[in-house]
Amino acid sequence: MDVLPDFATLDDDALRSLIDEHVREEEEISYRRRLLHGRIDILRAELVDRIKRRHGGDETLAVDIDRLTEILAHKGPPELSDEAT
Repeated sequence: MDVLPDFATLDDDALRSLIDEHVREEEEISYRRRLLHGRIDILRAELVDRIKRRHGGDETLAVDIDRLTEILAHKGPPELSDEAT
C-alpha cells in the first residue's frame, strides 16, 4: 500500500483526484473479492454434493459434511467440542 502523500503539496483538485482513484481501486478489489467468495461457495457445494452422492445420502454423513462445511467457512481455528477435550 502506498504511503499517504504530503497533504501540504496537494491542491483541492489533486486531493479529490487521489480520493477518486482510491475509491475506484477499492471498488475493483471489492468486486474481485465477491467473485472469489461466489466461486468458493460453488466449489464447496459441488464437493458436498459429490460426497453425498458417493455415500448414498447417508444421514450421518450429511451431518459430518455440514460440520466440515462449517469448519471450512469459519475464519478462525475450529472450536473443540466437549468430546475432543
